Amino acid sequence: MGKIKEAKPVKLIMGVIACCAGTAEEAEGLLVKKFGSIDARSAVTPFGFTDYYENEMGKNLLRVWISFEKLVDPQELAGIKTETNKIEEKLSVGVGFIRPEGAGLINQAPAKKRRVNLDPGYIDGGKLVLASTKNYSHRIYLSKGIYAEVTLIFEKSAFRPLAWTYPDYKSVTALDFLVKARSRYLAQLKKA
Repeated sequence: MGKIKEAKPVKLIMGVIACCAGTAEEAEGLLVKKFGSIDARSAVTPFGFTDYYENEMGKNLLRVWISFEKLVDPQELAGIKTETNKIEEKLSVGVGFIRPEGAGLINQAPAKKRRVNLDPGYIDGGKLVLASTKNYSHRIYLSKGIYAEVTLIFEKSAFRPLAWTYPDYKSVTALDFLVKARSRYLAQLKKA
């Protein structure tokens, strides 16, 4: 029988896709208030991997990854994702009204346009785990309507993609940033 052990703390990272640099900075400010100081940031790159967000967020999106100084308990990931969803909502802007088909003026609801997408996850010594609101065959339910997936595994001194790894997480910018975040994480564990 295996011996039950408490999980080690993990390094919180955040993938940020934003409509512009100002929105990315605004999101970072709110993230710092919620999760503490940022200890590293990747280069900001154009997000041209997919047009998935174009209808909702526009064209010419920017992509950046950040990591946080404070280590977290991995079981906090579902709560972190619900908090980042609230930040996305807060940074959304009104664009008019949605009227369900056949509804009168009373049933109209304000429409919002998302300006930022926040993908929280964590790094431990062997993997990158991301949170998602969407279920799929390779995702495991956590709680609060949130699922987790192992997005990258660390082997032979590098992060390796899996069949479902998003293209931007395979990019040189992402992989370089994540390897450095992992090194900082391992150094933090030694000090703890």
